[in-house]
Amino acid sequence: MPASERIPARPVTKTAAGNTADVLANGELTVRGRVREASNAVLFCSVSYDGEEARCVYKPVAGERPLWDFPDGTLAQREVAAYELSEALGWGLVPPTVLRDGPYGEGMVQLWVDADPAGSLLALVETDEPGDGWKAVGFADVGGGRTALLVHADDPRLRRLAVLDAVINNGDRKGGHLLPTADGHLYAIDHGVTFHVDPKLRTLLWGWAGEPLPPEATDALRDLTAALRPGARLAARLADLLTSAEVDALRARVSTLTADGRHPSPSGDWPAIPWPPV
Repeated sequence: MPASERIPARPVTKTAAGNTADVLANGELTVRGRVREASNAVLFCSVSYDGEEARCVYKPVAGERPLWDFPDGTLAQREVAAYELSEALGWGLVPPTVLRDGPYGEGMVQLWVDADPAGSLLALVETDEPGDGWKAVGFADVGGGRTALLVHADDPRLRRLAVLDAVINNGDRKGGHLLPTADGHLYAIDHGVTFHVDPKLRTLLWGWAGEPLPPEATDALRDLTAALRPGARLAARLADLLTSAEVDALRARVSTLTADGRHPSPSGDWPAIPWPPV
């Protein structure tokens, strides 16, 4: 792997609308540096194609650390599958993501997103109630024998993400995976620990647990049910990325969510909140 280099503070250039996936999939990938705090190999790159350039993240399969409870497939495949589900739901929550060859072999390539530091969606408050505009997650030990209430914003973008996480069975939704942008969009990243056949939902977005799903979510889930039918384009695409058992479990989760019409609640059989939470 290359030595760490300074990551540029600005985009290389802005890709034209509709061209992003083509640029990521077909462009020349140049490694610029490494994100060293990541647990697996994460390389910062530039990619250029047909006069367009973009910044992106490249996660080669060769740099993945094996997970004992995910013996099948790769993190890269599950990241791409999460993007496909996000697009199928119509919410654009996951940055454009493709599976392709790169300098270190096959891997996931995803558009780089600059988060707005002023767009905080999580907080710790020293009260027993979350306050207007916030949803409570639970109390956290903040040291010195003190606790604080972990809260997240009562934000429709986050609520959509909570639904997506339930669909893909996300076992690792942390605060650092939330990327609100200056133009008001919310992106979410790091979806390698997803699509397990057993319930593994672990997230900081429990504020709506047990509440009825909003109408836009129930409508999106009904459309997703049709898109997951055998022979449909999405089902065929997922068959290239996931095992047949994982696709069957996905269909079952969507069916259960649609029938229940409520956000899931922690089961008690699996730690509900990821650690560390950021």
